[in-house]
Amino acid sequence: MDGDTPLAIRYPWSEPPAEGEATEVAEGVLWMRLPLPMALDHVNIYALDDGDGWTVIDTGMSSNKTRRIWEKLMAGPLAAKPITRVVVTHHHPDHVGNAGWFQSEHGVELVASRTAWLFSRMLQLDVQESWPQETLDYYRSAGMAPDVLAKRMTERPFNYCDTVYPMPLGFTRIKQGSVIRMGGRDWDVHMGNGHAPEHATFWSRNDNLVITGDQILSSISPNLGVYVTEPLADPVAEWLEACERLQGLARPDHLALGGHKLPFTGLPIRMRQLIDNHHSALDRLEKYLDLPKTAAECFMPLFKRQISGGEYGLALVEAVAHLNHLYHIGAVTRTRRADGAWEFQRKG
Repeated sequence: MDGDTPLAIRYPWSEPPAEGEATEVAEGVLWMRLPLPMALDHVNIYALDDGDGWTVIDTGMSSNKTRRIWEKLMAGPLAAKPITRVVVTHHHPDHVGNAGWFQSEHGVELVASRTAWLFSRMLQLDVQESWPQETLDYYRSAGMAPDVLAKRMTERPFNYCDTVYPMPLGFTRIKQGSVIRMGGRDWDVHMGNGHAPEHATFWSRNDNLVITGDQILSSISPNLGVYVTEPLADPVAEWLEACERLQGLARPDHLALGGHKLPFTGLPIRMRQLIDNHHSALDRLEKYLDLPKTAAECFMPLFKRQISGGEYGLALVEAVAHLNHLYHIGAVTRTRRADGAWEFQRKG
């Protein structure tokens, strides 16, 4: 790095906006927050002033509480003009959850990648009142602790439709290489992957703004998970490829507006940190596999701490992701145990 490159990540705002309020982070760009009912207890949303209306980036998880906050925002900092367009970075419920409400109740245009929209529609229509056998088999294949599995089996499965408002047909597609005008700026669309397939990020041509969604976050790493829908997926490879590609676009002066935590500058060094952190985790994991281990036995080398409670599920799918990556690059072998769990072991 040259002498002008700051060797630190900086946070221009030390505190997020209060509920129902907004912070202007650049001319015509407002930062707001919505609550989430989980350990990561918030999602960032943004509104960009298009002159005759607002473009909103992401929408929060579907709930009456969230929609009441949206109504407060629309009566407060966004009251000068209507919301005319919603842009969704990716298909996770905390980002797409109220998109259908905006379409149905407010007549807005929905903009998303084709993959994000297809996943949203598909998952919304897949209602499960009891656990599918494939899901239970997948949990066993990852070595889920018996007590955790037994407790899950007494509960109703998570259903996407519980946290995502019904979505009508129709959307406007963005893809890699698209240019979209928002907030008086032209933005290049660059697709990420790994955390979510075809995850949209937006890079302003006119100033130093980058809307990163969950692809790049300031102080946490995006969850990279493998699920029963594609048990041999390699989201770690997809995420690393996207980060290496996007790193070539990053400038020290960029103001990164992420889906969680605080906006920050120092994007090149943060992206290098994220990439290096995952390579380090893979190295620790490979060294740990001198004896056969299931995914559930790999939390300590990956996360360097004990995992329990609400974090267990996300940690398990991320452990599978890192083991799958080592398997795909030929660094480890895997063997099916009598109880159905896959055990991974370092070669040689």
